[in-house]
Amino acid sequence: MKHLLIGICIAVALANSGCATTGSATPAEQRQSILAMKNEVLTDLYKWKPDVKSQISSAPGYAVFSNANVNLVLASFGGGQGVAKNNKTGKYTYMKMGEVGVGLGLGLKDFRAVMVFHTTESMNNFVENGWAFGAQADAAAKASDKGGAVGGEVTVDNITIYQLTESGLALQATVKGTKYWKDEALN
Repeated sequence: MKHLLIGICIAVALANSGCATTGSATPAEQRQSILAMKNEVLTDLYKWKPDVKSQISSAPGYAVFSNANVNLVLASFGGGQGVAKNNKTGKYTYMKMGEVGVGLGLGLKDFRAVMVFHTTESMNNFVENGWAFGAQADAAAKASDKGGAVGGEVTVDNITIYQLTESGLALQATVKGTKYWKDEALN
């Protein structure tokens, strides 16, 4: 039980620290920081998989999130923030995310996720409802450009998800639920 409480505290701290903002930043500064993170992540993804650029540009929309995940033996917690873009209207929707999972593992991982929506319905459902359930298995030992991580891509419900690990040390296999929701302060 003690480990579970420590994991919750760490996950809450990581989720509140976010990927790109600090407590005293204005909403405009927070939005700018999230857009800068989005641009950096897309640049990295295009280096790794150049064909994704045309996939994103022809899709109804996409989302980019910065996430931190803590896994303590049987429980996994995470949080982060990001932005979804409707390619047809050009509108950005700023969002937060939190996740809880169960499974075997140990570690802390900072990663980025890019979601490409293949239908307008899948994009609208994500922005308005934001739930995602799934399984994750990965191994990561990375700091900046040193080390490596196994992640990858998966396609579910007309959404292709790409994961890029920034840093962390983790070995985990979990089943998790993730909730995405609109950031009322930034929209």
